[in-house]
Amino acid sequence: MATRSDTAASPVKGGAAPGRPPGGSPTDKEAKRRAKLSRRWQRDARWSPYAFVSPFFLLFAAFGLFPLLYTGWASLHQVELTAPTDMNWVGLKNYTRIFDDDFFWNAAQNTLTIGIISTVPQLMIAMGIAHILNYKLRASTFYRVAMLAPYATSIAAATLVFVLLFGRDYGMINWALGAVGIDPIAWQDDKWPGQIAVSTIIIWRWTGYNALIYLAAMQAIPQDLYESAALDGASRWKQFLHVTLPSLRPTILFTVVVSTIGASQVFGEPLLFDPNKGASGGAEHQFQTLGLYLYEQGWVNQHLGRASAIAWTMFAILIVIGLINHVISRRLRASS
Repeated sequence: MATRSDTAASPVKGGAAPGRPPGGSPTDKEAKRRAKLSRRWQRDARWSPYAFVSPFFLLFAAFGLFPLLYTGWASLHQVELTAPTDMNWVGLKNYTRIFDDDFFWNAAQNTLTIGIISTVPQLMIAMGIAHILNYKLRASTFYRVAMLAPYATSIAAATLVFVLLFGRDYGMINWALGAVGIDPIAWQDDKWPGQIAVSTIIIWRWTGYNALIYLAAMQAIPQDLYESAALDGASRWKQFLHVTLPSLRPTILFTVVVSTIGASQVFGEPLLFDPNKGASGGAEHQFQTLGLYLYEQGWVNQHLGRASAIAWTMFAILIVIGLINHVISRRLRASS
């Protein structure tokens, strides 16, 4: 009788196991596809941010870095606007000539005084407006939007309106002064009235912008501080002095630095305030700023080399302002 082992087929000698398909198993294909997608995703995650920001750097290199380097190179040459490619090497002569120029120091002094006259009242008014808007008022959103209206207005349009307001014979300002017995003031002809008028335009345009910055900083102050001060019997004025102002020190420093940088670059307001004199800043250069002096040298007198030296001098002034800001900020952080 045959057993199970007798009837079972014996394995063939030299036989081989069934082979895999030439293209590999579906599992291997899926693993390769996922690995390829993973590498592609890693490359995309690594290089996509650079692709997104590359347009900015390309535009900056074309319209920011190249003009900056070219201006620095032109400041070391004698070059005229009529022949910008005809350069004669003069070294630092343009810089030494600027510092010996009385008109440069007059423009620097005017820039300083206009900056002080415009910045100090501007920030004080902005602080007061922000303190009022910080309370719950009806239509507070409308007031906050209205604060940005002067900032959104064109410099040319605003300055032309103020030129009419400060007119000698028919201006509303002189009309109001005459109503209280004050003689008409020649705003465009005298030094201090002209600088006050130009500063008024700057104050009107930038007060709302700084007020919103202060308002945002005030809303970030914890209410617990005000509640504790109120429990101690502090009035609203004392709360403002001892709670609000100390909490706003970094913001105040920021607005002071930004306003100072903006004041050093004032150009449109004094240029349009007396359109008959243009870049001269008045008949006696009484409100000519550094920006106007640069424009006068480069585009009126056509001395591009000297104008480039003025531009780099202004750039150095801004660097000094930035370093002062850095030192003061570090001391404030250390004290707090």
